[in-house]
Amino acid sequence: MKESKIDRVILIVLDSCGCGAAPDAKKYGDDGSNTLGNMSVKVGGLTLPHLQGLGLGHLTTILGVPPVAAPRGAFGKMREASAGKDTTTGHWEMAGLQVDTAFPTFPDGFPAEMMKRFEQKIGRGTLGNKTASGTEIIEELGVEHLKTGKPIVYTSADSVFQIAMHEEIIPVDEQLRISEAARLLCDEIPVARVIMRPFVGEPGAFKRTYNRRDLSMPPPTATILDSIADAKLPVVGVGKISDIFAGRGITENVHSEGNADGCVRTLEAMERVERGLVFTNLVDFDMLYGHRRDPEGYYRALQEFDAFLPRLQSQLGPRDLVMITADHGNDPTYRGTDHTREYVPLIAMSARAAGHDLGVRNGFYDIAQTLADAFGLQPRSRGLSFLSAVA
Repeated sequence: MKESKIDRVILIVLDSCGCGAAPDAKKYGDDGSNTLGNMSVKVGGLTLPHLQGLGLGHLTTILGVPPVAAPRGAFGKMREASAGKDTTTGHWEMAGLQVDTAFPTFPDGFPAEMMKRFEQKIGRGTLGNKTASGTEIIEELGVEHLKTGKPIVYTSADSVFQIAMHEEIIPVDEQLRISEAARLLCDEIPVARVIMRPFVGEPGAFKRTYNRRDLSMPPPTATILDSIADAKLPVVGVGKISDIFAGRGITENVHSEGNADGCVRTLEAMERVERGLVFTNLVDFDMLYGHRRDPEGYYRALQEFDAFLPRLQSQLGPRDLVMITADHGNDPTYRGTDHTREYVPLIAMSARAAGHDLGVRNGFYDIAQTLADAFGLQPRSRGLSFLSAVA
């Protein structure tokens, strides 16, 4: 191990916070998408003083967030090298993997034979088995689910097998068993994620809970997380990070219940980690606002995160590095309800980051290479470190 230049890295993923259509967005049906830019116009302008001060306005045209003359952070944006625009692909690429073949999707639902085997394994029939919005299909089939106890199965434009179940009809422990049975079947295809979607409430007022679980395929090869853990350094996953990597390379898994709680859990983890990685996913941007095409809610979530940044900055030492990014886009003004193929922000805070333009990075895996560089580990096979600009 080489001498490290950084003691602690805090990597925060603003889930789905894209900053403009990627060059190949048209291939994905996403030309013209821009989560930050289009949202800013829709809501009449954004006020995000701390993100603006770090350089967010240099990445794309954001109404209300123009570039500043002297950014307090380093700023750039990243183009995804992998095929796809889903959570798993984006996070895996940040950790150093490139997915060259997109995970399969199921616009007409899952194969009948697969569903038959699934029902046999769980001892229940199912409802749905189609492409749908999670909130809409719960309203559509929730009453029948309450009567029959049959899980609601649905998918989206991403490679996901989603299962919605009411917590009073199927307890959370049983929901997990059902989801694990689905994961075994989905490994054969393979489907990137099985998402357990618990909900509560009455017809007309159903509400999804934070007992959600994402059961992902394990990464096919070792990631930078494995390398950090192998070096006997802590890797704390906050939110759904551990689920995305199937626990690989995660030394501590911290559950969170939304963005605000995720921010608190991140600060708590920092108190325990003197040297190592705290890796946080803030899911509400995507789950509550992007998929539901709610630009006003998305903006409120950004304001909440912006207000959190001074608290985070106050906890940083001279050998700390914060990286703020996203895993894909989910333009809340765009047609449909699915992710959008976009550039993602790359904002860095450290003792030396101020004013550095990190440019356009040609792969999310530049983060993995920078982590290897920061902790003095063996360089990765792909990616360019930007550590010299921030440490």
